[in-house]
Amino acid sequence: MTNTPTAQIGVTGLATMGRNLARNIARHGYVTAVHNRTESKTKALVGEFGHEGTFVPAATAEEFVASLTVPRTIIIMVKAGAPTDAVIDELAPLLEEGDILVDGGNAHFADTRRREVALRERGIHFAGVGISGGEEGALLGPSIMPGGSEHAYAKLGPILADIAVDVDGTPCSTHVGPDGAGHFVKMVHNGIEYADMQLIAEAYDLLRHGLGWTPERLAEVFESWNSGDLESFLIEITARVLRAGDPSQPERPLVDVIVDEAEQKGTGRWTVQTALDLGTPVSGIAEAVFARALSGSAAQRRAAQGVLPGPAEVPAVGEPGGEEGAGGFVDAADAESFVEDVRAALYASKVVAYAQGFDMIRAGSVEYGWGIDPGAMATIWRGGCIIRARFLDRIREAYEKQPDLPSLLVDPYFAGAVAAGQEAWRRVVVQSVQSGIPAPGFSSALAYYDGLRRERSSAALVQGLRDLFGAHTYRRVDRPGSFHIDWSGDLSESQFS
Repeated sequence: MTNTPTAQIGVTGLATMGRNLARNIARHGYVTAVHNRTESKTKALVGEFGHEGTFVPAATAEEFVASLTVPRTIIIMVKAGAPTDAVIDELAPLLEEGDILVDGGNAHFADTRRREVALRERGIHFAGVGISGGEEGALLGPSIMPGGSEHAYAKLGPILADIAVDVDGTPCSTHVGPDGAGHFVKMVHNGIEYADMQLIAEAYDLLRHGLGWTPERLAEVFESWNSGDLESFLIEITARVLRAGDPSQPERPLVDVIVDEAEQKGTGRWTVQTALDLGTPVSGIAEAVFARALSGSAAQRRAAQGVLPGPAEVPAVGEPGGEEGAGGFVDAADAESFVEDVRAALYASKVVAYAQGFDMIRAGSVEYGWGIDPGAMATIWRGGCIIRARFLDRIREAYEKQPDLPSLLVDPYFAGAVAAGQEAWRRVVVQSVQSGIPAPGFSSALAYYDGLRRERSSAALVQGLRDLFGAHTYRRVDRPGSFHIDWSGDLSESQFS
Protein backbone atom coordinates (compact mmCIF):
# COMPACT_ATOMS: atom_id res chain seq x y z
CA MET A 1 0.00 0.00 0.00
CA THR A 2 1.13 3.55 -0.71
CA ASN A 3 1.13 6.77 1.25
CA THR A 4 1.89 9.02 -1.75
CA PRO A 5 -0.26 12.17 -1.40
CA THR A 6 -2.23 11.81 -4.64
CA ALA A 7 -5.81 11.18 -3.50
CA GLN A 8 -8.32 14.02 -3.90
CA ILE A 9 -10.75 12.66 -1.31
CA GLY A 10 -10.82 9.81 1.17
CA VAL A 11 -13.48 7.46 2.52
CA THR A 12 -13.03 5.58 5.80
CA GLY A 13 -15.54 2.95 6.82
CA LEU A 14 -16.12 0.47 4.03
CA ALA A 15 -19.30 -1.33 4.99
CA THR A 16 -21.95 -1.41 2.26
CA MET A 17 -22.75 2.34 2.23
CA GLY A 18 -19.14 3.47 2.53
CA ARG A 19 -17.89 1.02 -0.08
CA ASN A 20 -20.56 2.03 -2.59
CA LEU A 21 -20.00 5.72 -1.97
CA ALA A 22 -16.25 5.30 -2.53
CA ARG A 23 -16.98 3.45 -5.78
CA ASN A 24 -19.35 6.21 -6.88
CA ILE A 25 -16.70 8.88 -6.22
CA ALA A 26 -13.98 6.92 -8.04
CA ARG A 27 -16.28 6.26 -11.00
CA HIS A 28 -16.60 10.01 -11.41
CA GLY A 29 -12.87 10.41 -11.92
CA TYR A 30 -11.72 11.37 -8.42
CA VAL A 31 -8.64 9.68 -7.02
CA THR A 32 -10.11 8.12 -3.90
CA ALA A 33 -8.24 7.02 -0.79
CA VAL A 34 -9.95 4.14 1.02
CA HIS A 35 -9.47 2.87 4.55
CA ASN A 36 -11.20 0.57 6.98
CA ARG A 37 -10.36 -0.48 10.52
CA THR A 38 -10.40 -4.06 9.21
CA GLU A 39 -7.85 -4.02 6.39
CA SER A 40 -9.41 -7.01 4.63
CA LYS A 41 -12.39 -4.85 3.60
CA THR A 42 -10.04 -2.32 2.00
CA LYS A 43 -8.28 -5.07 0.07
CA ALA A 44 -11.58 -6.63 -0.97
CA LEU A 45 -12.87 -3.32 -2.33
CA VAL A 46 -9.78 -2.64 -4.41
CA GLY A 47 -9.52 -6.27 -5.54
CA GLU A 48 -13.12 -6.46 -6.72
CA PHE A 49 -13.78 -2.94 -7.96
CA GLY A 50 -10.34 -1.45 -8.58
CA HIS A 51 -11.08 -1.31 -12.31
CA GLU A 52 -13.88 1.25 -11.74
CA GLY A 53 -11.52 4.11 -10.92
CA THR A 54 -8.34 5.07 -9.12
CA PHE A 55 -8.25 3.91 -5.51
CA VAL A 56 -5.45 4.54 -3.05
CA PRO A 57 -5.74 1.90 -0.31
CA ALA A 58 -4.34 2.48 3.15
CA ALA A 59 -3.71 -0.02 5.95
CA THR A 60 -3.57 2.52 8.78
CA ALA A 61 -5.07 5.89 9.62
CA GLU A 62 -1.61 7.43 9.26
CA GLU A 63 -1.18 6.02 5.75
CA PHE A 64 -4.71 7.09 4.88
CA VAL A 65 -4.16 10.71 5.91
CA ALA A 66 -0.74 10.82 4.26
CA SER A 67 -2.21 9.68 0.93
CA LEU A 68 -4.43 12.75 0.64
CA THR A 69 -3.52 16.02 -1.04
CA VAL A 70 -3.66 19.11 1.18
CA PRO A 71 -6.11 20.48 2.24
CA ARG A 72 -7.46 17.01 2.92
CA THR A 73 -11.10 15.96 2.59
CA ILE A 74 -12.17 12.79 4.40
CA ILE A 75 -15.65 11.23 4.49
CA ILE A 76 -16.43 9.10 7.55
CA MET A 77 -18.94 6.30 6.88
CA VAL A 78 -19.30 4.43 10.16
CA LYS A 79 -22.10 3.77 12.63
CA ALA A 80 -23.53 6.87 14.30
CA GLY A 81 -22.68 7.72 17.88
CA ALA A 82 -19.60 6.47 19.71
CA PRO A 83 -18.03 4.78 16.63
CA THR A 84 -18.07 8.12 14.77
CA ASP A 85 -16.49 9.89 17.74
CA ALA A 86 -13.81 7.18 17.89
CA VAL A 87 -12.89 7.69 14.23
CA ILE A 88 -12.81 11.48 14.66
CA ASP A 89 -10.58 11.12 17.72
CA GLU A 90 -8.23 8.91 15.72
CA LEU A 91 -8.06 11.16 12.66
CA ALA A 92 -8.13 14.67 14.13
CA PRO A 93 -4.58 14.60 15.59
CA LEU A 94 -3.27 13.63 12.15
CA LEU A 95 -4.95 16.53 10.35
CA GLU A 96 -3.90 20.13 9.79
CA GLU A 97 -5.66 23.47 9.88
CA GLY A 98 -7.94 23.83 6.86
CA ASP A 99 -8.58 20.09 6.43
CA ILE A 100 -12.18 18.90 6.08
CA LEU A 101 -13.83 16.02 7.93
CA VAL A 102 -17.22 14.85 6.69
CA ASP A 103 -19.67 12.62 8.55
CA GLY A 104 -21.82 10.87 5.95
CA GLY A 105 -23.68 8.67 8.43
CA ASN A 106 -27.08 9.04 10.08
CA ALA A 107 -25.81 11.14 12.96
CA HIS A 108 -28.02 13.05 15.35
CA PHE A 109 -27.77 16.71 14.37
CA ALA A 110 -26.94 17.69 17.97
CA ASP A 111 -23.86 15.45 17.82
CA THR A 112 -22.89 17.11 14.55
CA ARG A 113 -23.19 20.56 16.13
CA ARG A 114 -21.02 19.45 19.05
CA ARG A 115 -18.38 17.96 16.78
CA GLU A 116 -18.36 20.99 14.50
CA VAL A 117 -17.60 23.32 17.42
CA ALA A 118 -14.84 21.09 18.81
CA LEU A 119 -13.11 20.65 15.46
CA ARG A 120 -13.48 24.30 14.51
CA GLU A 121 -11.40 25.16 17.58
CA ARG A 122 -8.63 23.03 16.08
CA GLY A 123 -8.93 24.71 12.68
CA ILE A 124 -10.60 21.68 11.10
CA HIS A 125 -13.80 22.09 9.09
CA PHE A 126 -16.48 19.56 9.96
CA ALA A 127 -19.46 18.88 7.69
CA GLY A 128 -22.44 16.72 8.57
CA VAL A 129 -23.85 15.33 5.33
CA GLY A 130 -27.16 13.49 5.03
CA ILE A 131 -27.15 10.82 2.33
CA SER A 132 -30.39 9.14 1.26
CA GLY A 133 -31.04 6.34 -1.18
CA GLY A 134 -29.67 3.29 0.57
CA GLU A 135 -26.84 1.21 -0.77
CA GLU A 136 -28.10 1.48 -4.36
CA GLY A 137 -28.32 5.25 -4.14
CA ALA A 138 -24.83 5.49 -2.65
CA LEU A 139 -23.49 3.73 -5.72
CA LEU A 140 -25.71 5.05 -8.52
CA GLY A 141 -26.60 8.51 -7.24
CA PRO A 142 -28.12 9.48 -3.90
CA SER A 143 -29.86 12.60 -2.67
CA ILE A 144 -27.29 14.49 -0.60
CA MET A 145 -27.94 17.04 2.14
CA PRO A 146 -24.61 18.66 3.10
CA GLY A 147 -24.27 20.94 6.10
CA GLY A 148 -21.19 22.70 7.41
CA SER A 149 -19.20 25.80 6.64
CA GLU A 150 -19.20 27.62 3.31
CA HIS A 151 -15.45 26.93 3.14
CA ALA A 152 -16.00 23.18 3.41
CA TYR A 153 -18.81 23.26 0.87
CA ALA A 154 -16.68 25.18 -1.64
CA LYS A 155 -14.42 22.14 -1.97
CA LEU A 156 -16.88 19.38 -1.14
CA GLY A 157 -19.91 20.69 -3.04
CA PRO A 158 -18.69 20.02 -6.60
CA ILE A 159 -17.80 16.42 -5.72
CA LEU A 160 -21.19 15.83 -4.11
CA ALA A 161 -22.98 17.40 -7.08
CA ASP A 162 -21.11 15.03 -9.40
CA ILE A 163 -22.01 11.87 -7.50
CA ALA A 164 -25.62 12.82 -6.65
CA VAL A 165 -28.48 11.75 -8.88
CA ASP A 166 -29.52 14.30 -11.48
CA VAL A 167 -33.18 15.26 -12.08
CA ASP A 168 -34.05 17.52 -15.03
CA GLY A 169 -30.46 18.76 -15.22
CA THR A 170 -30.25 19.62 -11.52
CA PRO A 171 -28.14 17.54 -9.12
CA CYS A 172 -29.95 16.42 -5.99
CA SER A 173 -27.42 18.07 -3.70
CA THR A 174 -27.20 21.58 -2.31
CA HIS A 175 -25.72 23.33 0.71
CA VAL A 176 -28.39 23.06 3.41
CA GLY A 177 -26.81 25.36 6.00
CA PRO A 178 -24.14 25.54 8.71
CA ASP A 179 -23.12 22.98 11.39
CA GLY A 180 -25.92 20.41 11.92
CA ALA A 181 -28.36 21.62 9.25
CA GLY A 182 -27.65 18.77 6.84
CA HIS A 183 -28.17 16.04 9.39
CA PHE A 184 -31.25 17.81 10.74
CA VAL A 185 -32.88 17.81 7.31
CA LYS A 186 -31.89 14.16 6.79
CA MET A 187 -33.49 13.32 10.14
CA VAL A 188 -36.75 15.00 9.11
CA HIS A 189 -36.55 13.26 5.74
CA ASN A 190 -36.41 9.94 7.58
CA GLY A 191 -39.33 10.97 9.79
CA ILE A 192 -41.43 11.71 6.70
CA GLU A 193 -40.33 8.33 5.36
CA TYR A 194 -41.73 6.66 8.50
CA ALA A 195 -45.07 8.43 8.02
CA ASP A 196 -45.21 7.64 4.31
CA MET A 197 -44.62 3.92 4.87
CA GLN A 198 -47.18 3.79 7.67
CA LEU A 199 -49.82 5.37 5.45
CA ILE A 200 -49.08 2.94 2.63
CA ALA A 201 -49.32 0.03 5.07
CA GLU A 202 -52.68 1.29 6.33
CA ALA A 203 -53.98 1.61 2.78
CA TYR A 204 -52.88 -1.97 2.10
CA ASP A 205 -54.48 -3.23 5.32
CA LEU A 206 -57.81 -1.57 4.58
CA LEU A 207 -57.88 -2.81 1.01
CA ARG A 208 -56.77 -6.32 1.92
CA HIS A 209 -59.36 -6.83 4.62
CA GLY A 210 -62.03 -4.60 3.16
CA LEU A 211 -62.05 -6.27 -0.23
CA GLY A 212 -60.52 -9.64 0.56
CA TRP A 213 -58.21 -9.28 -2.44
CA THR A 214 -54.93 -11.15 -2.72
CA PRO A 215 -51.62 -9.31 -2.43
CA GLU A 216 -50.97 -9.91 -6.12
CA ARG A 217 -54.23 -8.20 -7.07
CA LEU A 218 -53.46 -5.34 -4.68
CA ALA A 219 -50.09 -4.98 -6.39
CA GLU A 220 -52.03 -4.02 -9.51
CA VAL A 221 -53.83 -1.31 -7.51
CA PHE A 222 -50.56 0.19 -6.30
CA GLU A 223 -49.09 0.00 -9.79
CA SER A 224 -52.03 1.97 -11.13
CA TRP A 225 -51.63 4.53 -8.35
CA ASN A 226 -47.98 4.92 -9.29
CA SER A 227 -48.99 6.41 -12.62
CA GLY A 228 -50.89 9.30 -11.02
CA ASP A 229 -50.46 11.88 -8.26
CA LEU A 230 -49.18 9.20 -5.86
CA GLU A 231 -46.24 8.32 -8.11
CA SER A 232 -43.28 7.69 -5.82
CA PHE A 233 -40.50 5.26 -5.06
CA LEU A 234 -42.34 3.85 -2.03
CA ILE A 235 -45.55 3.19 -3.99
CA GLU A 236 -43.48 1.53 -6.71
CA ILE A 237 -41.71 -0.85 -4.34
CA THR A 238 -44.95 -1.58 -2.47
CA ALA A 239 -46.23 -3.22 -5.65
CA ARG A 240 -42.99 -5.20 -5.91
CA VAL A 241 -43.25 -6.49 -2.35
CA LEU A 242 -46.90 -7.45 -2.79
CA ARG A 243 -46.12 -9.38 -5.98
CA ALA A 244 -43.29 -11.33 -4.36
CA GLY A 245 -43.83 -14.97 -3.45
CA ASP A 246 -42.29 -16.89 -0.57
CA PRO A 247 -38.96 -18.20 -1.97
CA SER A 248 -39.56 -21.56 -0.27
CA GLN A 249 -43.19 -21.77 -1.41
CA PRO A 250 -43.69 -19.38 -4.37
CA GLU A 251 -47.48 -19.70 -4.50
CA ARG A 252 -47.68 -18.18 -1.01
CA PRO A 253 -47.35 -14.35 -0.80
CA LEU A 254 -44.14 -13.20 0.85
CA VAL A 255 -46.01 -10.52 2.80
CA ASP A 256 -47.96 -13.27 4.59
CA VAL A 257 -44.85 -14.98 5.96
CA ILE A 258 -43.07 -11.84 7.16
CA VAL A 259 -43.40 -11.30 10.93
CA ASP A 260 -45.61 -8.25 11.49
CA GLU A 261 -43.23 -6.46 13.86
CA ALA A 262 -41.67 -3.36 12.27
CA GLU A 263 -38.18 -2.42 13.38
CA GLN A 264 -36.56 1.01 13.49
CA LYS A 265 -33.07 2.49 13.74
CA GLY A 266 -33.98 5.60 15.70
CA THR A 267 -34.20 8.49 13.24
CA GLY A 268 -38.01 8.51 13.45
CA ARG A 269 -37.84 8.74 17.24
CA TRP A 270 -35.27 11.54 16.95
CA THR A 271 -37.63 13.45 14.67
CA VAL A 272 -40.51 13.21 17.13
CA GLN A 273 -38.33 14.05 20.14
CA THR A 274 -36.88 17.07 18.38
CA ALA A 275 -40.32 18.20 17.21
CA LEU A 276 -41.47 18.17 20.83
CA ASP A 277 -38.49 20.35 21.77
CA LEU A 278 -39.36 22.76 18.95
CA GLY A 279 -43.08 22.72 19.77
CA THR A 280 -43.89 21.64 16.21
CA PRO A 281 -46.74 19.13 15.72
CA VAL A 282 -45.64 16.18 13.58
CA SER A 283 -48.51 13.89 14.55
CA GLY A 284 -48.25 11.78 11.39
CA ILE A 285 -44.61 10.96 12.05
CA ALA A 286 -45.32 10.33 15.73
CA GLU A 287 -48.15 7.92 14.93
CA ALA A 288 -45.87 6.04 12.54
CA VAL A 289 -43.20 5.70 15.23
CA PHE A 290 -45.76 4.55 17.81
CA ALA A 291 -47.33 2.12 15.33
CA ARG A 292 -43.95 0.45 14.91
CA ALA A 293 -43.54 0.32 18.67
CA LEU A 294 -46.99 -1.25 19.05
CA SER A 295 -46.25 -3.80 16.35
CA GLY A 296 -43.17 -4.83 18.31
CA SER A 297 -45.09 -5.21 21.58
CA ALA A 298 -45.53 -8.90 20.88
CA ALA A 299 -46.34 -10.05 24.41
CA GLN A 300 -49.07 -7.45 24.88
CA ARG A 301 -50.54 -8.17 21.46
CA ARG A 302 -50.70 -11.91 22.17
CA ALA A 303 -52.35 -11.25 25.52
CA ALA A 304 -54.99 -9.01 23.90
CA GLN A 305 -55.90 -11.36 21.06
CA GLY A 306 -59.08 -13.20 21.91
CA VAL A 307 -59.64 -11.04 25.01
CA LEU A 308 -60.37 -7.58 23.61
CA PRO A 309 -63.46 -7.67 21.35
CA GLY A 310 -63.81 -5.79 18.09
CA PRO A 311 -66.91 -4.45 16.32
CA ALA A 312 -69.57 -7.17 16.42
CA GLU A 313 -71.18 -6.23 13.13
CA VAL A 314 -68.07 -6.68 10.99
CA PRO A 315 -67.71 -10.06 9.23
CA ALA A 316 -64.75 -12.13 10.38
CA VAL A 317 -61.69 -11.38 8.34
CA GLY A 318 -60.36 -14.30 6.33
CA GLU A 319 -56.90 -15.66 6.94
CA PRO A 320 -54.16 -13.96 4.89
CA GLY A 321 -53.61 -15.80 1.67
CA GLY A 322 -57.15 -17.20 1.67
CA GLU A 323 -59.58 -17.30 -1.22
CA GLU A 324 -60.16 -14.13 -3.23
CA GLY A 325 -62.93 -12.09 -1.64
CA ALA A 326 -63.02 -14.10 1.60
CA GLY A 327 -63.61 -11.99 4.67
CA GLY A 328 -64.04 -8.64 2.95
CA PHE A 329 -66.35 -6.16 4.65
CA VAL A 330 -66.94 -4.10 1.49
CA ASP A 331 -69.59 -5.26 -0.95
CA ALA A 332 -68.18 -6.31 -4.31
CA ALA A 333 -70.34 -3.68 -6.01
CA ASP A 334 -68.64 -0.98 -3.97
CA ALA A 335 -65.09 -2.22 -4.48
CA GLU A 336 -64.09 0.33 -7.11
CA SER A 337 -65.34 3.30 -5.11
CA PHE A 338 -63.65 1.98 -1.95
CA VAL A 339 -60.33 1.71 -3.76
CA GLU A 340 -60.71 5.29 -4.96
CA ASP A 341 -61.61 6.47 -1.45
CA VAL A 342 -58.49 4.84 -0.01
CA ARG A 343 -56.37 6.38 -2.77
CA ALA A 344 -57.75 9.85 -1.97
CA ALA A 345 -57.22 9.33 1.77
CA LEU A 346 -53.66 8.18 1.17
CA TYR A 347 -52.84 11.21 -0.95
CA ALA A 348 -54.39 13.69 1.49
CA SER A 349 -52.65 12.09 4.46
CA LYS A 350 -49.35 12.06 2.57
CA VAL A 351 -49.68 15.80 1.91
CA VAL A 352 -50.23 16.38 5.64
CA ALA A 353 -47.15 14.32 6.54
CA TYR A 354 -44.95 16.32 4.17
CA ALA A 355 -46.49 19.59 5.35
CA GLN A 356 -45.63 18.70 8.93
CA GLY A 357 -42.09 17.76 7.93
CA PHE A 358 -41.52 21.04 6.12
CA ASP A 359 -42.99 22.93 9.08
CA MET A 360 -40.40 21.23 11.27
CA ILE A 361 -37.57 22.14 8.90
CA ARG A 362 -38.67 25.77 9.05
CA ALA A 363 -38.88 25.67 12.86
CA GLY A 364 -35.43 24.11 13.18
CA SER A 365 -33.97 26.63 10.75
CA VAL A 366 -35.34 29.50 12.82
CA GLU A 367 -34.28 27.97 16.14
CA TYR A 368 -30.68 27.39 15.07
CA GLY A 369 -30.25 30.24 12.58
CA TRP A 370 -29.56 27.98 9.62
CA GLY A 371 -31.41 29.83 6.85
CA ILE A 372 -32.65 26.63 5.19
CA ASP A 373 -34.48 27.05 1.87
CA PRO A 374 -37.42 24.58 1.99
CA GLY A 375 -37.92 24.76 -1.77
CA ALA A 376 -34.32 23.64 -2.27
CA MET A 377 -34.95 20.66 0.00
CA ALA A 378 -37.94 19.64 -2.13
CA THR A 379 -35.71 19.97 -5.20
CA ILE A 380 -32.97 17.66 -3.93
CA TRP A 381 -35.52 15.10 -2.68
CA ARG A 382 -36.94 14.61 -6.18
CA GLY A 383 -34.45 11.85 -6.96
CA GLY A 384 -32.15 9.40 -5.22
CA CYS A 385 -33.86 9.47 -1.83
CA ILE A 386 -36.42 7.08 -0.37
CA ILE A 387 -39.25 9.64 -0.29
CA ARG A 388 -38.78 10.81 -3.87
CA ALA A 389 -42.18 11.48 -5.37
CA ARG A 390 -43.87 13.29 -8.23
CA PHE A 391 -45.50 15.89 -5.99
CA LEU A 392 -42.14 17.18 -4.69
CA ASP A 393 -42.13 19.32 -7.84
CA ARG A 394 -45.39 20.84 -6.58
CA ILE A 395 -43.79 21.50 -3.20
CA ARG A 396 -40.81 23.18 -4.85
CA GLU A 397 -43.16 25.36 -6.90
CA ALA A 398 -45.17 26.28 -3.80
CA TYR A 399 -42.10 27.59 -1.98
CA GLU A 400 -40.79 29.34 -5.09
CA LYS A 401 -44.06 31.29 -5.30
CA GLN A 402 -44.17 32.01 -1.56
CA PRO A 403 -40.90 31.43 0.35
CA ASP A 404 -42.59 32.28 3.67
CA LEU A 405 -45.53 29.91 3.05
CA PRO A 406 -47.01 29.26 6.53
CA SER A 407 -48.06 25.70 5.62
CA LEU A 408 -48.09 23.58 2.48
CA LEU A 409 -51.77 23.00 3.16
CA VAL A 410 -52.62 26.63 2.36
CA ASP A 411 -50.85 26.61 -0.99
CA PRO A 412 -53.62 26.78 -3.63
CA TYR A 413 -52.68 23.49 -5.28
CA PHE A 414 -52.42 21.47 -2.09
CA ALA A 415 -55.41 23.14 -0.46
CA GLY A 416 -57.48 22.22 -3.52
CA ALA A 417 -56.13 18.69 -3.74
CA VAL A 418 -56.81 17.90 -0.09
CA ALA A 419 -60.22 19.57 -0.14
CA ALA A 420 -61.19 17.52 -3.19
CA GLY A 421 -60.40 14.30 -1.36
CA GLN A 422 -61.62 15.14 2.13
CA GLU A 423 -65.01 13.45 1.90
CA ALA A 424 -63.39 10.21 0.75
CA TRP A 425 -60.78 10.66 3.48
CA ARG A 426 -63.51 10.95 6.11
CA ARG A 427 -65.32 7.88 4.79
CA VAL A 428 -62.14 5.83 5.01
CA VAL A 429 -61.44 6.91 8.58
CA VAL A 430 -65.04 6.11 9.59
CA GLN A 431 -64.83 2.75 7.85
CA SER A 432 -61.58 1.90 9.61
CA VAL A 433 -63.11 2.69 13.01
CA GLN A 434 -66.31 0.76 12.31
CA SER A 435 -64.36 -2.23 11.01
CA GLY A 436 -61.76 -2.38 13.76
CA ILE A 437 -58.88 -1.87 11.30
CA PRO A 438 -56.43 0.56 12.94
CA ALA A 439 -55.47 3.50 10.73
CA PRO A 440 -53.67 5.93 13.07
CA GLY A 441 -51.86 7.65 10.22
CA PHE A 442 -55.03 8.41 8.27
CA SER A 443 -57.00 9.49 11.33
CA SER A 444 -54.27 11.64 12.87
CA ALA A 445 -53.67 13.37 9.54
CA LEU A 446 -57.39 14.15 9.27
CA ALA A 447 -57.46 15.41 12.86
CA TYR A 448 -54.50 17.69 12.08
CA TYR A 449 -56.27 19.00 8.98
CA ASP A 450 -59.44 19.71 10.96
CA GLY A 451 -57.49 21.25 13.83
CA LEU A 452 -55.68 23.55 11.39
CA ARG A 453 -58.77 24.74 9.54
CA ARG A 454 -61.14 25.36 12.51
CA GLU A 455 -61.76 28.92 13.61
CA ARG A 456 -62.14 27.92 17.28
CA SER A 457 -60.52 24.95 18.98
CA SER A 458 -61.06 23.19 22.27
CA ALA A 459 -57.85 24.77 23.58
CA ALA A 460 -59.97 27.53 25.15
CA LEU A 461 -61.23 25.03 27.71
CA VAL A 462 -57.72 23.70 28.26
CA GLN A 463 -56.55 27.20 29.13
CA GLY A 464 -59.48 27.64 31.51
CA LEU A 465 -58.56 24.40 33.28
CA ARG A 466 -54.89 25.39 33.49
CA ASP A 467 -55.85 28.68 35.06
CA LEU A 468 -58.10 26.99 37.63
CA PHE A 469 -55.66 24.37 38.89
CA GLY A 470 -52.38 26.19 38.35
CA ALA A 471 -53.10 29.91 37.98
CA HIS A 472 -51.39 29.79 34.57
CA THR A 473 -53.55 32.68 33.29
CA TYR A 474 -55.32 32.98 29.96
CA ARG A 475 -55.75 35.57 27.20
CA ARG A 476 -59.06 36.98 25.97
CA VAL A 477 -60.40 37.43 22.45
CA ASP A 478 -61.74 40.92 23.17
CA ARG A 479 -58.85 42.75 24.84
CA PRO A 480 -55.08 42.41 25.27
CA GLY A 481 -53.19 41.14 28.31
CA SER A 482 -53.17 38.03 30.50
CA PHE A 483 -55.95 37.25 32.97
CA HIS A 484 -56.66 35.08 35.99
CA ILE A 485 -59.88 34.13 37.77
CA ASP A 486 -59.98 33.98 41.57
CA TRP A 487 -61.37 30.44 41.45
CA SER A 488 -61.23 29.85 45.19
CA GLY A 489 -62.76 33.22 46.04
CA ASP A 490 -65.30 35.51 44.45
CA LEU A 491 -64.54 34.49 40.81
CA SER A 492 -63.29 38.01 40.06
CA GLU A 493 -60.92 38.51 37.16
CA SER A 494 -57.46 40.04 37.48
CA GLN A 495 -55.48 41.42 34.56
CA PHE A 496 -51.71 41.25 34.10
CA SER A 497 -49.57 43.08 31.58
